[in-house]
Amino acid sequence: MEGFDFSFLNLRVLDIVDILFVAMIIYYIYNLIRGTIALNILLGLIIIYAVFRVVKQAEMRLLTELLGGFVSVGFIALIVVFQQEIRRFLLLIGRNASLQKNKAWWSFLFGRKDIVKNNSVRIKPIIDACKSMQKSRTGALIVFAKYYDEQFFQNSGEIIEAKISKRLLESIFQKSSPLHDGAVIISENRIKCASSILPLTENDKLPPQFGLRHRAGIGITETSDAVAVIVSEETGEISYAKQGRVKMKVGFAELEKLLNKDF
Repeated sequence: MEGFDFSFLNLRVLDIVDILFVAMIIYYIYNLIRGTIALNILLGLIIIYAVFRVVKQAEMRLLTELLGGFVSVGFIALIVVFQQEIRRFLLLIGRNASLQKNKAWWSFLFGRKDIVKNNSVRIKPIIDACKSMQKSRTGALIVFAKYYDEQFFQNSGEIIEAKISKRLLESIFQKSSPLHDGAVIISENRIKCASSILPLTENDKLPPQFGLRHRAGIGITETSDAVAVIVSEETGEISYAKQGRVKMKVGFAELEKLLNKDF
């Protein structure tokens, strides 16, 4: 039995590498827009382009001219419509390329025990504060920004610049506190600011019980490389938002594991 002849493909090693890189980019882009309104917009653009190709082949001049004008500015339209997703994609590339975020290099240079110790020192008071706020049904939104944008966060909140503390977090989110509305932003192992107003998600498939706190937590993870911890005021349930998706009913052991992994 003769084997299959693939010589007609005329593939080089570089062609295979090219295909793998394109597949990787498509995979990352899909992960960024999955579960968001951007996916529906992308599908709409693909349908419009497919219809344009069909009417062009059918020589339907009026529709061809109409859709052709839209397709001709398609690249600019993609940049405008998907500016948030493009920003997140570039942040993702920067994060993966950063030496500071590379755990293997960090472990090689300073030792793995130091990493675990440093993470446990800064995460433990956050876990303890979440436990306390869950018991007292105190609503909270804590955002962990890997890249702190001073102009974005400080313009919408009050500058704190304090060491992470369980009591400080509890006092900020007390209902009698003037800073309890909005989010606390943590970056570089410090509480940078409080009462920050964040962009709300446009995802229309979220559970109806999600209020402004949850929608703001999800929204900031859609537009940046941050993660958010949300404590529900009604149920005390803890949620974890990342890349526009939210994980509900997170236990404290799992929360600590997620923060150690992502922050």
